[in-house]
Amino acid sequence: MPLIVQKFGGSSVADADRIRRCAQRAYDARRAGNDVVVVVSAMGKTTDKLIELANEISPSPAKREMDQLMAAGEQVSIALTAIALETLGQEAVSLTGAQAGILTESSHTRAKIRTISPEPVRRQLALGRVVVVAGFQGVTPDGQVTTLGRGGSDTTAVALAAAIGADECEIYTDVDGVFTTDPRIEPKARPLARISYDEMMEAASQGARVMHLRSVELGKKAGVPIRVLHSQRPLDYPNHGTLICNAPTSTGENVEDRQAVSIVALKTDLGRVTLEDLPNRPGIQRDVFEKIAAAGISVDDIIQHEIETSASGGTGSSSARGEGRPGERCNLVFTLDKADLPDVKAIIDAVIVAIGQEGGGGRAKIDLGLVKVSAIGVGMQSQPGVAATMFRALADAGITIANITTSEIKISCILPEADGAKAVRVVHDAFGLGVGGAATATV
Repeated sequence: MPLIVQKFGGSSVADADRIRRCAQRAYDARRAGNDVVVVVSAMGKTTDKLIELANEISPSPAKREMDQLMAAGEQVSIALTAIALETLGQEAVSLTGAQAGILTESSHTRAKIRTISPEPVRRQLALGRVVVVAGFQGVTPDGQVTTLGRGGSDTTAVALAAAIGADECEIYTDVDGVFTTDPRIEPKARPLARISYDEMMEAASQGARVMHLRSVELGKKAGVPIRVLHSQRPLDYPNHGTLICNAPTSTGENVEDRQAVSIVALKTDLGRVTLEDLPNRPGIQRDVFEKIAAAGISVDDIIQHEIETSASGGTGSSSARGEGRPGERCNLVFTLDKADLPDVKAIIDAVIVAIGQEGGGGRAKIDLGLVKVSAIGVGMQSQPGVAATMFRALADAGITIANITTSEIKISCILPEADGAKAVRVVHDAFGLGVGGAATATV
């Protein structure tokens, strides 16, 4: 019997009517001859409200207690979804993350899944039940409740699908799949029938909110096909969502003819940290980023450049200060989610103090009011001129670029926040991705 995992996000289970519709979808899948596991998030904005309530009581609540608090939201959702299935005549059982055998590391509020025991879920499936599992949460080996951070329910669903050997993981959300860009920004954006894991991972890491990076990484490693669908559409709706898999191209398509860019992504809530005038000695990068990584914080777009040091000990360019000694000092620049800035600031302040004790220098600067626009596509590996097309579109629109970073399938530009939406539209148009455009998206 085919086995599918269906995940419903917070907006999909925001009220009783929506919960009933999600339960109906799981019921129909069961009646079609599938074993069904459902993963649900907390209802609507429940998690945000719980966090606000905690912050009213304390400006810095303990992370362990925050996990205890936030995990309660999913427990409400799983019970209500199981009740809705029972009302339809389908036997169901709700399981918390711990009851479902989801074992995590001990980093509160941003834990990673270590292992999932498939047996608790399989036992319930063998009894003919639909199993409803709480997303976003797990338990440590010593029984402490943890939450998985951003995108935790997506991660739960894909990891559970891998653990129990599901044939497909369906991610139900409030959009019709993965689009060429955010349709709320660009109405001409169009849905993609299929996209590669690599493209989706880049898009997720660069701000596309449909899927979370961790869940797509898990899908790729385990070979779990992931399908993104609209939770409130009727079953006979003609758009069957977007399949994320290892086969991004159509049968017979020449790899070299593949569309250069598939998605344009916008990443907001961006912070940029500049560490200036650091000693350019072996290990300086380790001293900074090892501590940030130990706190469970991800950074991207790391840039380093050397500073010329004048004979008098100052820094500056050779034209400003005469001939200098290159390589003795450096600047490190990196970006990260704005929400992580308070934790990172404490870390880099300690690093600067330590550097001062070993010989002076070093200062930190934090910039806000920035966004990142990225053009993503596996086709750019074999097609020249992609960067030039993007830069020309931004220049013609009068948009100034602050930073540029690239990978094999991505070009990203950091821009002023006020230009973000405009930049998405002009880049999307430059690659002909919109409805009626000359180009064909990756399908």
